[in-house]
Amino acid sequence: MKEQEMQTPQNYSNNEDKIRFSQLAAYGAGGIIPIALFNIAGILVGLMGNISLGLSAFWLGAILIIPRLWDALSDPIIGHLSDNTRTRWGRRRPYLLLGGIAAAVSFVVIWWIPKGDLVHSWFPTDSGYQVFQLVYILFSLLIFFTAVNIFEIPHGALGMEMTTDYHERTRLFSAKSFVGNLFAMSTPWLFALASMEVFKGPGGNEVDGMRYVSILIAAVLIPLSFWWFLKLREPAFKKVSVQEKTPFWSDMKRTASNKNFIMLTLTIFTLAMGFNFVSLLGSYIPIFFIYGGDKVAGATLLGINGTIWAITGVLAVFPLNWISPKLGKRKTLSIAILLMVVAQLSKIVCYNPEYPYLIIIPTVLLSAGMLFFFTLGSSMVGDICDEEELKTGNRSEGSFYSVFWWFIKMGTALASLVAGALIVYTLFDETQVTKVDSLQGNVRELRSEIQYWQGDQDLTKTNTTLLENTRKQVTKAMDESKKYLTYLEKESVKKQDEAYQNATEYKSQRNQKFSEAISASKSTLIELENLNLQLANVEPPMTDSLTKAIVSSAIPLILEPKLERARLNSFELLSHLEGKSLESEKSEAHYTQLIQNSAEVDKQLSTIQTNIPLETLDKELSIIETEMVQLTIQSPYTLFIMRVIEIGLPILLSIFSILFIFRYSLTEKRSREIKDLLKQRNLARNSEPI
Repeated sequence: MKEQEMQTPQNYSNNEDKIRFSQLAAYGAGGIIPIALFNIAGILVGLMGNISLGLSAFWLGAILIIPRLWDALSDPIIGHLSDNTRTRWGRRRPYLLLGGIAAAVSFVVIWWIPKGDLVHSWFPTDSGYQVFQLVYILFSLLIFFTAVNIFEIPHGALGMEMTTDYHERTRLFSAKSFVGNLFAMSTPWLFALASMEVFKGPGGNEVDGMRYVSILIAAVLIPLSFWWFLKLREPAFKKVSVQEKTPFWSDMKRTASNKNFIMLTLTIFTLAMGFNFVSLLGSYIPIFFIYGGDKVAGATLLGINGTIWAITGVLAVFPLNWISPKLGKRKTLSIAILLMVVAQLSKIVCYNPEYPYLIIIPTVLLSAGMLFFFTLGSSMVGDICDEEELKTGNRSEGSFYSVFWWFIKMGTALASLVAGALIVYTLFDETQVTKVDSLQGNVRELRSEIQYWQGDQDLTKTNTTLLENTRKQVTKAMDESKKYLTYLEKESVKKQDEAYQNATEYKSQRNQKFSEAISASKSTLIELENLNLQLANVEPPMTDSLTKAIVSSAIPLILEPKLERARLNSFELLSHLEGKSLESEKSEAHYTQLIQNSAEVDKQLSTIQTNIPLETLDKELSIIETEMVQLTIQSPYTLFIMRVIEIGLPILLSIFSILFIFRYSLTEKRSREIKDLLKQRNLARNSEPI
């Protein structure tokens, strides 16, 4: 059916349909939760769970789909409850306050995943420990996404009620996209922030950093929730307050029988899947293809790219509000799909390790296209609700928006599931990444301890201060050594997962390594305890030479537990790589090179001594840390297949979305007619004698 949208005046809005700027700003700020926070959780949980915790990409994708299945039940219920709520504050605003606060608090809970050697030792196998972490992530995500739904569904429904004008709705949802994308630029930067030592600590990883970054986010969202509750108004509440409450299944039946709603929802569903393939797999490309596994450099590029994405999304609001009135929403949506296809094709050239910032070109095109179709989709649901009111006499924005939003989230979840399965198919080695992370963390902790004694110039302080600092560090090293010894003793008797380590040689070497580590740790602990007693009996004044002799003997002992941990982790990494080389025929040369590099690092760690001068020790560790960057490189086969999938699947899904959108028939002309008919009916009802 051909649109005839140019036959009506473009400036059709009456004064009562205009949205005041204060309301536009308050409503638009609500986009932070469903756009920015929703994407942050969906993207970073999968990425960090895989490359920071070493959890399977497939199982992470699988658990991300479970909240979407829960949403199939909860979303329509929330929408129905919102439609049928009657309070002194309206039917939408109470949910904004409750949902906003709940989303902020539950977002923090997601990142406090129990981890560490002590927690690890509770479980008989590594698999059991990983299952525990996956279950924690699953339940925390269920709580978080439910909280987001409690906010977003009433918020989206409210946007449809705040104006009845065809283009004012687009303007209102454009404001939501504007602010949501403005804050969405923080998504990759949050990864970079979480990678900073100030948040994650010297030996931590990105998940440790996100614990504290998430608290900062919650501190912003909670006050905003009160602002949304107090500031926003519900102009349609007076009319619907006398509307008869409707049964749940009646609302769902009306929603499912609207042809235009079905076509629009299928269009956005397929596009949401394509978008999330880009978001999920696209996070791996800068880190592992462009920068060869260097997460710090990759995080910076992700941050810059994410900022460009968000800036484009913010600026794209303006051409959207110019193009849509001229061409109509359906044609503008088709332009958005075309932009996405061109963006995907440009990646063939723009994914280039020699020119990393070429990645910005597809980012700009994709961001503009995504902003267009997500904004228009919500606006078009409002038009469909007008059509439904004309047919039935009831307004059920909450029910329509909940189903529409659920399909968007289902597209996201299916993309996560399929992307997780495809990451496994590409033979991406997340265990390699996390074991290198652990080893790098050990070396950084060692260097941080060395720099404590060097940088702060503790050896030049007064005897009393120097002895006090030494006592504290010795006590800390004793506690660390005791905990590590407990971990070693429990780990040494565990049954090992033998997915690839099926040789008796590995078991024998592992038993020997653990035996050596336990023996060394016990010896170090005894020496630390003796030194602690010696320090406790020391009374000032003391000569400089005696003080410095005690401190000089303490430093190697303080460093020794960290060096033992690094040596054991180096052995585990080398064993993993040797095991993978036996089962990865397509990447045999790749693993051969990795094994050579890992063996060299292992050799250097085995010969290094803590009783050499600190400057020399730090220099040797610096060389080792530099060489470890090469150990994060993924195989050429993995990177090639990942790129093919990330580029090709969204193009395929875009073809389906074009077929769906051309079957959508609610034109601007028809929407204007519906609006006039509704006004006439309302005037007739108001003029009837009571």
